[in-house]
Amino acid sequence: MSELGKELSGKLTASGHLLHQRVYFEDTDFTGIVYHARYLHFLERGRTDFLRLVGIHHGEIDEGLHGERLAWVVKRMNIEFVAPARIDDVLAIETRVKEISGARITMAQRIFSDGKALIEAQVEAAVVNSGGRPRRFPKDWISRFPQTGAHK
Repeated sequence: MSELGKELSGKLTASGHLLHQRVYFEDTDFTGIVYHARYLHFLERGRTDFLRLVGIHHGEIDEGLHGERLAWVVKRMNIEFVAPARIDDVLAIETRVKEISGARITMAQRIFSDGKALIEAQVEAAVVNSGGRPRRFPKDWISRFPQTGAHK
């Protein structure tokens, strides 16, 4: 990955990942407040860039480098909306692994602006094959995540 690509992907931290994103007009409703569904986009970018920086690339799993084609699916998502973000705010999206078990991973995510919590989320995702059947995480993936005591 190029240096610019790494810069755009945020940075790994001791406990996970941090990504900064600006709120644009397209993210807001007519009042200039971020539309609730847009937070899903910010959370997805945080998770995707976290995976990218630890070396788990979407192209790698799509090309079948682990014996078969794999895909990510979101199984469950819980979001608490604490406070609104507004146009031109700079958001800090924090992502960390809460638990890895078999084919599932639970990530805890938070979105902040100017140190103020806006969103708290728990996202459970799974790895499935092209037929939609769950597959265990490849062993080399688990070791790539920051060690937070989340691995089972």
